[in-house]
Amino acid sequence: MDFQAGILQDGSPMESLEKQLICPICLEMFSKPVVILPCQHNLCRKCANDVFQAANPYWQSRGSLISGGRFRCPSCRHEVMLDRHGVYGLQRNLLVENIIDIYKQECSSRPLKKGEHPMCKEHEDERINIYCVTCEVPTCSMCKVFGAHKDCEVAPLQTVFQGQKTELNNCISMLVAGNDRIQTIISQLEDSCHSTEENSEAAKRELCARFDALAALLEEKKAELLQRISQEQADKTSFIQSLICQYKEQLERSSRLVETAIQAAEETGGAAFLMNAKQLIKTIVEASKGGRLEKIEQGYESMEHLSVSLEHLTEAVHALDFDPGNRAPNAPAPTPTRW
Repeated sequence: MDFQAGILQDGSPMESLEKQLICPICLEMFSKPVVILPCQHNLCRKCANDVFQAANPYWQSRGSLISGGRFRCPSCRHEVMLDRHGVYGLQRNLLVENIIDIYKQECSSRPLKKGEHPMCKEHEDERINIYCVTCEVPTCSMCKVFGAHKDCEVAPLQTVFQGQKTELNNCISMLVAGNDRIQTIISQLEDSCHSTEENSEAAKRELCARFDALAALLEEKKAELLQRISQEQADKTSFIQSLICQYKEQLERSSRLVETAIQAAEETGGAAFLMNAKQLIKTIVEASKGGRLEKIEQGYESMEHLSVSLEHLTEAVHALDFDPGNRAPNAPAPTPTRW
């Protein structure tokens, strides 16, 4: 902003300066913080945010997934590109903010114009032209001679005015310097806030990656143990199925032998019966002696020996926590987590 050129064009520097401090959006004097655009025009940050939000309706906040946006300067129509921080990424114009502070201080302390000189309340026709040092108030000559301040110490109004104005200007300089320091601290804190957000996201990604790796390892181990259970299941069921087949074969042979013996027992002729009876009886006796097949032991079908104790692992998971030795300065103590 070219303040000097604007001031020289007008006979009243303060009025000209005020015109240079008007926001083109709200048409009021800039309200802090004031941001400066790449085209060197200034806006109230609130007004800049309103324009930006209107031009980018889907951009909600600095935490939005949308990477940035754009809007046009209301003064020159220059297109302004913003990153994911939105208008909070624009630089503050501390010079304009300091000029606003000084302007407001000047407006509140400057003497009135000709024709507006304050008059004494006690002596309406008398102008206030002296300063009562004792009571620390401006007054008129009549009050000193005949009025409430006749016994007080007084001084020329202009002398006190210049002294207090100099003191006030010094205070303004102190405030401006203090504001600069505060603004520096605010900028540092904002940078720390942004760094904290970025570091937190990085820590979350790292934590998720480690837990995902642990989950993958558990899945791999689970698959290995399930394969061992399946293998033992297959071995045992195969053995039992083979025993079932052997017993079925024996049952079939025994059934045929029973059928043969029943037919022989139904023979009515003695000679015919005796011709085959002895051999049949011998075959039945041998079959009953030699037909003992293998059996499975009691508890053969149990799989209890394949159970896994996870108590120690569960306790270890419950005990998982961040390393207390890596805690950042001023960081609050973690709240205990109940499982």
